[in-house]
Formats: sequence, C-alpha cells, structure tokens
Amino acid sequence: MIAVCVLALALVVTSSAVVALVGSPQRDAGAGDAAASARHWVNTWSAMPQLTESGNMPPAPFTGDRAVLVDTTLRQTVRVTTGGDRVRLRFSNAFGGTALPLTAVTVALPLGGQAGVGAIEPGTTRTVTFSGRESTSVPVGAQVVSDPLDFTLAPGSNLTVTAYLAEGQASLALTSHPGSRTTSYLRHGDHTRAEDLPGATSTNHWYLLSDVEVLSRPATTAVAVLGDSLTDGRGSTTNGNNRWPDQLFDRLQQKPGTRNIAVVNQAAGGNRVLNDGLGPGALARLDRDILAHSAVEQLIVFEGINDIGTAEATPAAQQRVTADLIAAYEQIVVRAHAQGIDVYGATLLPFDGNTPYDDAAGHREAARQAVNTWIRTSGRFDAVIDFDRAVRDPDHPSRLLPTLHDGDWLHLNPEGYRVLAQSVPLRLLGRK
Repeated sequence: MIAVCVLALALVVTSSAVVALVGSPQRDAGAGDAAASARHWVNTWSAMPQLTESGNMPPAPFTGDRAVLVDTTLRQTVRVTTGGDRVRLRFSNAFGGTALPLTAVTVALPLGGQAGVGAIEPGTTRTVTFSGRESTSVPVGAQVVSDPLDFTLAPGSNLTVTAYLAEGQASLALTSHPGSRTTSYLRHGDHTRAEDLPGATSTNHWYLLSDVEVLSRPATTAVAVLGDSLTDGRGSTTNGNNRWPDQLFDRLQQKPGTRNIAVVNQAAGGNRVLNDGLGPGALARLDRDILAHSAVEQLIVFEGINDIGTAEATPAAQQRVTADLIAAYEQIVVRAHAQGIDVYGATLLPFDGNTPYDDAAGHREAARQAVNTWIRTSGRFDAVIDFDRAVRDPDHPSRLLPTLHDGDWLHLNPEGYRVLAQSVPLRLLGRK
C-alpha cells in the first residue's frame, strides 16, 4: 500500500478589506451591490478529510487517553490557488467521535508569505466568525462553514489559519489530512492572535481544516483531481508546494486565458477507487470531495494503482480488479456528467521494481496495461491525459524513468511531478 505521507507569492490585504468582518453574517454573493452579486464562491484549497491513524495523531502531550487537542492552539498554513477579496473556511468533523468545539479561529498572513512557518506578519490577524459568533461546535460527521471575511488573497499565496480548542475533542477519532507535506504547530493555551509560537510542537499534518473558498469573479472556475499519494505528493518537498497539482497551477498562472482557474487537490496516500483504504474509496467520497465543491467544472481522475497493487497477484484477481475499475470509472463519469462536470482520465504510472506492488509474473502490470488501454481508447472520458507516456522509460516501458522517481519506483520526485504537470493540455481547462 502506498504510504501516507507533501514560491509563495505575496499576500495582499487592502486597508479597507481588513478593518472588520462582513457586516452581516448571512451576507453572501447574492447580497449587496451588483458587482458582488455577480461573483461566486470558488473552492481554492482543499484537503481530503480522513480518519487519523494512531501514528498520525497530534504528538504528545496533545493526544490524551480519551481526548485530543485539549486547551490547544493549532496553527496551519495552506497555499490557495486562485485568489479573491473575500474568504471563508470549512472545518470538517467527518470522522470525529464527538462534536468538535472550536473556541476561536483567526486568519493571518504567514511571516514572509512562507508555507509551514509558525509566525505571522504583524498586524494581519483577523477573527473568523460562525453565524456571527467567535466559537462554534461542529456536529459528528458534519462540517461548518465560516462567515465570509473581507480578506484579499493573491493567487498562489499562503494563508495562516489558527484555531483554539479550549475543551479539545472528547474522542480519539479525529478528522485530518496526514499527508500535508506542510508543517503545522501546536501549543497549549489560546494563542490565536499571537505573532509567533515559541516553543510550539511541530508536526507535518493538517487537522480539522478541509477547505478554503474565495469569492471571485464569474469567469473563475475550478479543476478538481481525484487521486492517491501520487497526487497527494509523496516524494515532493515538505513546505515546497511542488506536488503536480501545485505545479499545474503555476503553469495556469503563466497564461492570461487560464489564470482564473483554481486547482482542488482531493487526494490521499493509500487511497483506492473501489474500496476504503486510507480514507474512503473514490466511489464513496465522490459526492463529498468533488460534486459538492464550489465552481468545479473539470475533474481529472488519476487513481487505481492501489486497487491493482493490493489485489492478489493472480490472473483471476487482476482480471476482476481490471473489470471493476473500468466499471467504477464509468460510474464516476456518469455521476460527474450529471452535474455538468467534464471528466478527464489520466493513465496509471509504471511500478516495475517497486516492492510490494511489482510481481514477478507480471499479472499486475498486465492489469495496468489493460486499464490504460481502456482509458485511452474507450471514449468514455471527455479527454485523456497520458501520464504514463510522460514519465515511463521508453527503453523499459513498465518502469519509470530513473531520474523521475523518489527511490521506490512508484512515487515521483519534484522533477517527476513537474513532468506530469507539463503533460496536462491547458486547452482542456477553464470555463466551457
């Protein structure tokens, strides 16, 4: 099983935008002046919620015997994609065993605009509210959306989100995204407005925060990616934001015709299409992670290698997983098309030389080839992105190019992820 795990442009805050919260907690894109009513919410950053494994829980002393994050400040940075002048946050309690009480939440600019730092730029802290209140409680299995906050974010910039939980969560079932490839900070007490967190405990995981949305102009859309650790960025640089979706976004910013496209990364290490693995399977999470997200008009499906790699290495088992994956892709296309979303199929990458996926008899490689042939030729996807062709060794097509993987013949290094990003045809993206 693929293991769980992960530049910065300046953030701009206008003097008028940071003075106060939106006057009414209920105000949305449909209220106010004509310019505001013409805009819409766009999901600009996401992290797939999943149940935290024991090895990825907050480090001591922030995980107790029966509760977690008690009297704890949690500071995290996230890199948004497209920008906007109003922001709202989503916190998820999808896997929590009890209600999740958030005592206080703030946003700010990270010091120097950097990812993974514990300090913030002085004077940039703003309070986040929920239905006009500074605290909220997220029910079990639910999420909460904050009130809109006037706060201008430049495209590709980093945002600091700090939450304080006075009571913590009275359960060891915690919602997180372990494969953050970004450093977060924990410290006892309420430090939501502190400019720095000296002595804080660091950890390379995201907890509780699942989405950032911006209010943007009508032409702004989002492309979402359904994937596993190859999209979650195993082998990328911690705090480097050089996963392939990050580098795809960087490409989009270079051309005027694609600058208004957000990239929504809905991937997790170990994730599978057909069955739960590390997080719910793609079929089970499609509605939550893709169809329910703001302004998504295109979907890239780049997942299935874990299904092949964890199925028994026999002809019968691999023929079955091939057929089941094809049926699952068809289901994804049908369900996305019903919401007006175009779906692009990405071919699966080689894994020859990887332990434990590579099998001497080649049954799993035969399944990968069969799946890729169907992706390329079936006509079921609206377009095909041939990632396999982009990174395979032309002299040994069942293997990755030696210069592009991170040492395990399965995951890519930052250069490999750059090649994937470069192989996405930009003509496929943007408003239809």
